[in-house]
Amino acid sequence: MTSGDTLELVEESLDNELLNNAVRLRIQGCPLLPGGVHICEVQSHLVVLLVTVQSVHRVVLPHPACSYRSELLMESQIQSVFTDIGKINFRDPANYYLIPNVPGLASNSVASAAWLSSEGEALFALPSATGGIFVIKLPPHDVPGTVSVVELKQSSVVQRFLTGWMPTAIRGDCGPSDLPVSLSVHCLDHDAFVFALCQDHKLRMWSYKDQMCLMVADLLEFVPVSRDLRLAAGTGHRLRLAFSQSLGLYLGVYMHAPKRGQFCVFQLVSTESNRYSLDHISSLFSSQETLVDFALTSAEIWALWHNEENQTVVKYINFEQNVAGQWNQVFVQPLPEEEVTVRHDQDPRETYLEYLFMPGRFTNAAIQKALQIFSQGTERHMDLTWDELKKEVTLAVENEFQGSVTEYECSPEEFWQLQVEFWSKFYACCLQYQEALSRPLALHLNPYTSMVCLLKKGSLSFFVPCSLVDHLYLLSNEHLLMEDDAAILDDLEMSRDVVCLVQCLRLIGESISMEMAFIMEMACSRLQPPEKAAEQILEDLIANDTDNVMEEIHSKLQEIRNPIHAIGVLIREMDYETDTDMERAHPLNMRLNLTQLYGSGTAVSVVCWGVCKIATIRFLICRDLLILQQLLLRLGDPVVLGGGQLFQSQQDLLHRTSPLLLSYYLIRWASQCLASDVPVDTLESNLQHLSVLELADTTALTTHKLVSSPQTIVELFFREVARKHIVSRLFLQPNASLAETSLNWPHLITAIVADFLPLLWPSNPGFLFPECLMGSCQYTQLQEYIRLLQPWCHVNMGSCCFMMGRCYLVMGEGHKVFFFCCCC
Repeated sequence: MTSGDTLELVEESLDNELLNNAVRLRIQGCPLLPGGVHICEVQSHLVVLLVTVQSVHRVVLPHPACSYRSELLMESQIQSVFTDIGKINFRDPANYYLIPNVPGLASNSVASAAWLSSEGEALFALPSATGGIFVIKLPPHDVPGTVSVVELKQSSVVQRFLTGWMPTAIRGDCGPSDLPVSLSVHCLDHDAFVFALCQDHKLRMWSYKDQMCLMVADLLEFVPVSRDLRLAAGTGHRLRLAFSQSLGLYLGVYMHAPKRGQFCVFQLVSTESNRYSLDHISSLFSSQETLVDFALTSAEIWALWHNEENQTVVKYINFEQNVAGQWNQVFVQPLPEEEVTVRHDQDPRETYLEYLFMPGRFTNAAIQKALQIFSQGTERHMDLTWDELKKEVTLAVENEFQGSVTEYECSPEEFWQLQVEFWSKFYACCLQYQEALSRPLALHLNPYTSMVCLLKKGSLSFFVPCSLVDHLYLLSNEHLLMEDDAAILDDLEMSRDVVCLVQCLRLIGESISMEMAFIMEMACSRLQPPEKAAEQILEDLIANDTDNVMEEIHSKLQEIRNPIHAIGVLIREMDYETDTDMERAHPLNMRLNLTQLYGSGTAVSVVCWGVCKIATIRFLICRDLLILQQLLLRLGDPVVLGGGQLFQSQQDLLHRTSPLLLSYYLIRWASQCLASDVPVDTLESNLQHLSVLELADTTALTTHKLVSSPQTIVELFFREVARKHIVSRLFLQPNASLAETSLNWPHLITAIVADFLPLLWPSNPGFLFPECLMGSCQYTQLQEYIRLLQPWCHVNMGSCCFMMGRCYLVMGEGHKVFFFCCCC
């Protein structure tokens, strides 16, 4: 991230914990150009190329594969490539060049490109004031040499000069309308093609080696042209490249026009006499207001916008197969709610603290910044743990609150209202900073692994594939109506039934108020039957149906050919129950990148929040499905039920949906429940006690201290136990399905999540999750887990009783053990 003359770099790893992985560099008095940071990878080094308004820089770092290990560190921790960056001389003439302050370089340009040649030279391309391109070349970092500068122009006679800049009057040739607004480079073995998208709406291509302009293409030929557009400067145009070994080079161009934009995709085609042309592949229109960034592959365009409400919108499209031009929706993480609802029977402090410190809702940085402002800057609250930050927030708000109520007496109602006001004030401050830090800056697309990331001001977000059920439920009605039925199920009629069914569920979900949703939440928490809660919510929906939603649902149900079968299909898609115990993990005596695969805190967080997201969505689907089934029972209409289907079939589906909802409720709870930080000696003592009992798999648990950042019990389980089982199953089995696609992010993350959910599924024979909680001394969390599980899940009942008894003993409540065992 750049800000003025300051550059912040952070290295992330999915496999290892990195030490010293963040650095802040300041190039005093030299603001960096937007997009002026280019990272290149060679076999032994990473090279960071920087372009400022006055200079160019090369920073040579060790390659991550060459990062050294320390014998004093844990196996999963390695040094970052930034560890020794303090030893680098940033004013070394071999890696630094000051651009002369003379006419020639475009003063207000924001375009730049940088690359490494096959000989290791660093090259920087910058627009010239007359429309050409200056290329500055630094010699290889380990070879003495001089800096050279050339200007690429459309003229067939190209001047070369090693020092200084030739006067503008002599150069001629180009005009300001040719000024490049976006530059990209495609490297060849001994050459580089430099592409420039210019203000005059033309795309130009140069050969750096021959210093010749090989192609000029007027892009207005591919867009609806108005006189105003032709006369206006194309300052908002953007260019991206994508290369495929089999398909060649693709060019993606965003043509900006007021209140509309258009993407054009081309393939570079070689013609005779070393000339080139563009083969037009596709034109795609978009009505989005402000394009922030886009990325291109040889098959897809990914685009990031801000809409009129300043909300983040991300979509992607296959530009060859999608004839209708229909963009696919990406469901981005929404900001926290603008207000927190506090009921009169709730303590405002506890309610706000629970909401603020719910894992995944607010970042540590946002709360720290809000605390700094709320405390009027008197203290700095940096590098606090989650628990310490929670205490500081409580203290700051309570101090402000106490200072306002000491002068007069107030009633309990006024006291409660004042608490809400002060906590609401602090919450609004947190929300403001969370929104600022969540602001998206760019898309990152890795062409080798198909990983897509969203770079934000204060964080990094990973995109993971959405399952079919979640996809249908989250789609807006506009997109759901356009969904290709054939892509859902092989049976076309059943696909249409499922789509209609999901539309009914969406109608129900959109009609449910916060109070109605709370009824189901409380039923699950208080161990009450979800079917009864669904029946009560249905009655409330019918009583408050001012928009005739029930009539619309009834009409939509009549379009379903076989509702009972469609409900059964939906249930089967969401059920992770297995018939047999999942196999135990084998020792991973393999190469490092597999034994540590997805072992870092970043990867653990991505996998576990993917599971939490699924559980949250599926809980809502099951809730709405229970309500719809209660409606079907109430209607009893032979026409709606597809020819008088049996009442018993409906009851069976109702009783299958209820444990499904409770399973997802339990997984969602566990995904948001924080693990306790346990001292190492306590963990070691606990493992010794468990080893005496000869409990399986306790030796798989490590006795290191938990990570300092907040960690949920699901993250603890994945880090300590589940990851080894999943990697073992996916990669060490004969004919492993992922053997050839192990680097493909969408395939791998989908497979890992699909294997992780059965390990968490409460009604499966495997009992690894509670075993991990017991082995890690998470006794309070284990007690609540068993409490939520016992009334409805009849698998592993004996193990649950044993673990609850041990919890009572450890927690000093031995008198409860006998009573509990008698009840069991």
